[in-house]
Amino acid sequence: MAAVFTLLGEVTAHVDGRPVDLGPARQRCVLAALAVDAGQVVSVERVVERVWGAEPPRRARATLHSYVSRLRPLLGTAGLVRRPGGYLLDVDEAAVDLHRFRELCAQARATAADEHAEALLTEALRLCHGEALAGLGGDWAQAERDRFGGERSAAECDLVDVRLRLGQGGNLVAELSARAAGCPLDERVAAQYLLALCRAGRPTEALEHYRRLRTLMVGELGTEPGTALRQLHQRIIDDDPALTAPARSGEGTPPAPVPRQLPPAPPRFTGRSDELAALTAGLDGTAPGGRTMVISAIAGAGGIGKTWLALHWAHHHVDRFPDGQLFVDLQGFSPTATPMDPTTALRGFLDALGVDPRSVPPDPHAQVGLYRSLVADKRVLVVADNARNAEQVVPLLPGSPTCTVLVTSRHRLTGLATGHGARPVRVDVLSDAEARQVLGDRLGAERVAAEPDAVAELLRCCNGFPLALAIVAGRACANPGFPLAGLADELHDARLDVLDDDNPTAGLRAVLSWSHRALTAEQARVFALLGLAPGPDIGLPAVADLADLPDTATRSVLRALEDLHLVQQRSPARWHMHDLIKLYAADLAHQDLSERERDGALSRLVDHYLHTAHAADRLLHPHRPPIRFDEPRSNCRPRHLADTGAALDWFTAERHNLLAVTRRLSDDHSRSVRVWQLAWALDTFLYRQGHLHDAVAVWRAGLAAADRHGTPDVRVLAHRLLGAAVTYVGLHDEAVAHLSKALALAEETGDVLARAHTHRSLAQTAERQGHEQRALEHAVRALDLYRGLDLPALEALALNAVGWYEALLGDYDRARAHCEAALDRAQGRHHEVEAAALDSLGYIAHRIGDHTAALDHYQRALTLFRAHGDAYSEPDTLDRLGHPYRSLGQTDQARHAWQQAVQLYEAQHRGEEARRVRDHLDELDRRA
Repeated sequence: MAAVFTLLGEVTAHVDGRPVDLGPARQRCVLAALAVDAGQVVSVERVVERVWGAEPPRRARATLHSYVSRLRPLLGTAGLVRRPGGYLLDVDEAAVDLHRFRELCAQARATAADEHAEALLTEALRLCHGEALAGLGGDWAQAERDRFGGERSAAECDLVDVRLRLGQGGNLVAELSARAAGCPLDERVAAQYLLALCRAGRPTEALEHYRRLRTLMVGELGTEPGTALRQLHQRIIDDDPALTAPARSGEGTPPAPVPRQLPPAPPRFTGRSDELAALTAGLDGTAPGGRTMVISAIAGAGGIGKTWLALHWAHHHVDRFPDGQLFVDLQGFSPTATPMDPTTALRGFLDALGVDPRSVPPDPHAQVGLYRSLVADKRVLVVADNARNAEQVVPLLPGSPTCTVLVTSRHRLTGLATGHGARPVRVDVLSDAEARQVLGDRLGAERVAAEPDAVAELLRCCNGFPLALAIVAGRACANPGFPLAGLADELHDARLDVLDDDNPTAGLRAVLSWSHRALTAEQARVFALLGLAPGPDIGLPAVADLADLPDTATRSVLRALEDLHLVQQRSPARWHMHDLIKLYAADLAHQDLSERERDGALSRLVDHYLHTAHAADRLLHPHRPPIRFDEPRSNCRPRHLADTGAALDWFTAERHNLLAVTRRLSDDHSRSVRVWQLAWALDTFLYRQGHLHDAVAVWRAGLAAADRHGTPDVRVLAHRLLGAAVTYVGLHDEAVAHLSKALALAEETGDVLARAHTHRSLAQTAERQGHEQRALEHAVRALDLYRGLDLPALEALALNAVGWYEALLGDYDRARAHCEAALDRAQGRHHEVEAAALDSLGYIAHRIGDHTAALDHYQRALTLFRAHGDAYSEPDTLDRLGHPYRSLGQTDQARHAWQQAVQLYEAQHRGEEARRVRDHLDELDRRA
């Protein structure tokens, strides 16, 4: 039976087109509590809290079970099922109007075609039948209603924006007049109403409405309208012709990037003809435009060659996927890391598809909707490698039948086959002929032919297991003068009975134990220690500190391990271990090394990463107040980094390892202090590179560590920097909560410096929320506090911040005075602050019409930013530099500045800023 569910109005269900009586309000609330997370298991505790609130009655669980029992026969095969720990409404998200609404809105925001966006948003809003969850009481239902109310309002505003771009101005006036009257302080609605009035030829009414709005805001809120609204007001006064000539849909939109994420094709691939044919048959069996997406689930034991099979096939059919190929290692069976959260993988896909990290929606459902919208109707290949289970893969499935998905896993992923039509492709051991070809390709036909009996014994012992064959062949190649019979005897003596076992993993361990015995004592020690190192790979200096060896000796050991296929050098001086080999190495570390040796090695590695990260951060942000921590151990040698470029390169290479170390230490309470210290050292890099979700993750871990063992000043720091991080991903309420907590703790302890820092962070948060007046108030408070601390760089920074917010509010005389004072204190001493002050002064000079002075300030700021490697600030100044050039009629110079800004914004994945500057370039072209 097909079921559909309505949450955007009174909670209802229809099964096979007929309405179902869902019973009393609480029973309907149970269904709603599961439907909002359709397709996911909701814990019993969560359902109880949603239905009865934070203090449920004693028999709430029993009553819940009764409600579920009554609902099941009403919904039939719609799938209200019990799962370990909770309940699941096992239906497609599209069967729930709330999810359909969000999917349509995500598609609309992803498309560049306004006509398509208008149709999608119109369809989404048709699903709204009044107040969400109507008739349900309780805090949870009310919170969901409020949340959806905001989403609906945003969709309505998005639709108006689209219609305005399509030229529908006059026919929107009545609708927007009513909405502006109902939301008199909503600046977005007000801006849309002003624009519609202009499009309708009624600019005088637009100016009058702005006057009334400003009077209301000043009287009730004590603040001026925001920057965007004030700029629109000025454009109306200036009779800007662009206000009456809507932009054409998609004009100036750059082409979406085509991701090419496949790792290199495997060398010397042998056999697998049946499996390759099955994959191709699946692709060929679905005609273009068909209704079924091809999903192939490649299953088999670890080390059996699943990934090589997937990559070999993908590279041979890459022409079938002209719109891109996405690849992710889900780490489902990684020995040192937990399985990757699908939202992490999803964010990687969104990055590859060109989505600005700052514009990724925080809600996981919205992220899935955005991803599926971006690949809809495109021919894209998605390779999800090393999956733990079907639940890890489902959010990564496109919704379009034009896409193809390859999934590899050690599990058969039955749920993926039954729930999503995946075609299972089982990978087993190689045939005798294929295995013989592997040895022949590696050892040469003459050597294989010279010792047929020994080759037969090697093949029998390896039993077609690809990794076992690779190890045997590697040993033989490393010792070309050794007879193969000797190798066959060694392998025979090394637990041949296990190699013949039905469990390939056990057989692989036998082969690895044989390979391990070929190592010297030093090589075996390093191999075992590598199993302890968190992260997907490791660089030479980190291995040297882990093993407490000189670089030369470390390189020699790694070369020996690489020769035996125990490690792989994927890029110069960086090594990777297959996850099974790494698990085996970790087992050896616990078996052969003492706890003291293991603890010392991990401590050296953590010190290596922490102190190198700290040194790199000092290069990127030299005037940032440092934190205090112990000196590195005497036998730990952190990297020496020459300049900001080297620091940025090191952070980029080690980012995933640093995140993995942070996760590992989060579970080790004896090293909790290192968690927040690593988070601090990573903060500047993650912010400047736009890895904002990573910043949130490390500071969540850092705050947890600080709460366990941190001093009050550390808790202040953790709350403050987590507050800043969540601001950048749009979680403004959480940001304010953390920053307020930081401020309260700082006031309790009398930490004046921490209070100043926190006020400065609150100012930045307020600015991002569009509250310039509030930002100014916090900046003034920060300045007052810094003045008594004899910290010239921070005082200058705060002076410039005060001036900047005053400039945004139009108080240019005060702004110039503060920014000139900041420049005077910073000049020649604190170059980052000096550059920032010059940038602010350039903005002020331009706003008051002194364009020549603006050019001078901006160019001096650029020189300083470039000299000190501040690539993040450089495009902002280039963007602003273009405006005085244009005002002076120097259009070629303006165009050159803006073209540079666009290139830098795009390189930093700052899509919204890049789009804004491209609009400036388009305007130059139109005027020309």
